[in-house]
Amino acid sequence: MEEKGYEEKRKAGTHKIYLNARKTAVLSGVRDVLSFDAKEVYLETEQGILLIRGDELHVNRLSLEKGEVDVDGRIDSLAYSDQETSPKKATSFFGRIFQ
Repeated sequence: MEEKGYEEKRKAGTHKIYLNARKTAVLSGVRDVLSFDAKEVYLETEQGILLIRGDELHVNRLSLEKGEVDVDGRIDSLAYSDQETSPKKATSFFGRIFQ
């Protein structure tokens, strides 16, 4: 029952991505930045957890009040997960070492 409420809650919000030449992404409908480094950015969006992978990634503009984030760098992939927590946080230290 709880999962149904989560699905309805996610569908209610608007989430958009504008990707320009795989170098700049402007995102709306972002609830939180879960973690980021030069290779990965984990975002909680209105449509689920979003993992952005690439190289030399930078979070340039962050406005959680408006739900907007700008990411620059070489963007290689965008992948969504329906999990409420990021895979990086859910995996133990040893689990990440032995991947």
